[in-house]
Amino acid sequence: MHSTLIVARMDAGSATSVADLFTGFDAGEMPGLMGTRRRQLFHYRGLYFHLQDFEEDQGAEAIEQAKTHPEFVRISADLKEFIGAYDPKTWRSPKDAMATRFYDWEQR
Repeated sequence: MHSTLIVARMDAGSATSVADLFTGFDAGEMPGLMGTRRRQLFHYRGLYFHLQDFEEDQGAEAIEQAKTHPEFVRISADLKEFIGAYDPKTWRSPKDAMATRFYDWEQR
C-alpha cells in the first residue's frame, strides 16, 4: 500500500462541511478509478491534512491523472470555499501540496 499526505489550510469550523463533501465523493466511482483504499482527514491549528492510501505505489500519479475527471473537478471547486493552499505562491496542482515522506517503518 502507498500513502500520500496533502497539507493545506482550513478553519476547523469547516470540518463537517469538508467531511460531507468527501462522503459524497467517496460514494461514487472516483475511489475505485484512483485505486484509493482509505482516506483520512485531519485538522490542526488552521492546517488540513488529507491522508490517502492507495493499492499501489502510484498515488501521486493517480491524483494527477484524475484531476481532469468531472467528479474530481467538481469536488475541487466545492472544496475551495473551505480549503486553501498552504503556500498559494507555489501551488499549481495537488502534487504541490503533498508532503514528502522521509521515514517509513512497519512491523512485519
